Amino acid sequence: MARDTVYVFTRAPRLGRVKRRLAHFIGDRAALRFHLATLHRLVRALARDRRFRTVLAVTPDGGHIAGLPGIARIGQGSGDLGARMARVLNHNGRGRAVIIGSDIPAAGAADLRAAFRALGRADAVFGPATDGGYWLVGFSPRRVAQPFAQVRWSTADALADTLANFPHRRVARLRTLQDVDTAADLVVVSQKNS
Repeated sequence: MARDTVYVFTRAPRLGRVKRRLAHFIGDRAALRFHLATLHRLVRALARDRRFRTVLAVTPDGGHIAGLPGIARIGQGSGDLGARMARVLNHNGRGRAVIIGSDIPAAGAADLRAAFRALGRADAVFGPATDGGYWLVGFSPRRVAQPFAQVRWSTADALADTLANFPHRRVARLRTLQDVDTAADLVVVSQKNS
């Protein structure tokens, strides 16, 4: 049986290429610092948990991320977000696999443990985001053929569109969290943490 695997979806940290909507308000350097701090905190927390394997799924393929020695890396490949996520989730063969975004400050290893527990009885698990999307998605070995077909990415309909691809399947949901795409998101997260 394949080992449970968490794929941390991230962009290679390049000035002006990460968190562009956030950078519009706080500047490229501050957005890059936020990206790196959030990514490093999450990956280090996940890597300490030996109940699952942690892998960075990086775009562009071959992108370098310093400061995370010993963490396996794969490229996301080409295509839209759905094509890249489907490819990465299938990288683990038929084992249980979960993708988590790298811009969720409140997420941690406990969320991943909850996701794998949910996959013990469900075919898929989602971590809803406050904006209508999701910060986590995972599949058991019982997968649907096209889980990300017809999804309107970066809209308030992304989760609902994805769930429409799972008729007659058991789907679990985790807690709703705030991802950080804009300055307003950052303010909300900062207020919750103060």
